[in-house]
Amino acid sequence: MARQSWLQISPDSPFSLANIPFGVITTANTTSPRPAIAIGDYALDLAVFASNDGFSGLWSIHTNLHVFSEPTLNAFAALGRPVHREVRKYLQDIFAQDTPHPDLLKENETLKSHALFPLKDVKNHLPLRIGDYTDFYVGKNHALNCGRIFRPEAPLAANYTHLPTGYHGRASSVVVSGTPIRRPNGQILDAASKPTFSHCKKLDFELELGAFVCR
Repeated sequence: MARQSWLQISPDSPFSLANIPFGVITTANTTSPRPAIAIGDYALDLAVFASNDGFSGLWSIHTNLHVFSEPTLNAFAALGRPVHREVRKYLQDIFAQDTPHPDLLKENETLKSHALFPLKDVKNHLPLRIGDYTDFYVGKNHALNCGRIFRPEAPLAANYTHLPTGYHGRASSVVVSGTPIRRPNGQILDAASKPTFSHCKKLDFELELGAFVCR
């Protein structure tokens, strides 16, 4: 049986006790971005939680509590996967119905009122500062469709299935979900095949899968 939480979590919620993703948020009262986790319909502000002794039951993180006051998750990511797992396990214990630390949050009404926010009341930000990224051309159907535009006689390069095709991407193009997308402008050919400056007439939508590479 799945472990239960003292926090009411809908069975349909993607943010169960088993899945508490890390992110970066701001609220109406706090406009500086800070790390948080999502659980159920709420976000736990880790900066507030940490500054109010929320991590007093996890001594191994005490020398690195500053990572929860950073505007991105880069410093936390740099601590490595063993630390990430330890922190996640501790937070799961904090929210568990049978938590070994009930005084830290479950029975701490003051901290709950200052650190727990309904998800609808928080604004998400890009969780990590992205220095660079590589885009891999791995979707065969996508590669075929693109190839037919430029090389209808041979849509796939001869070595497509023999090596990974990757190319440099612009880090500035990675934005938070919900960010308005500006239709690109550039030089295109008009109906008379003359170059003209215009917004693009067609816009390609792609489903991308991304991963942060950390230690």
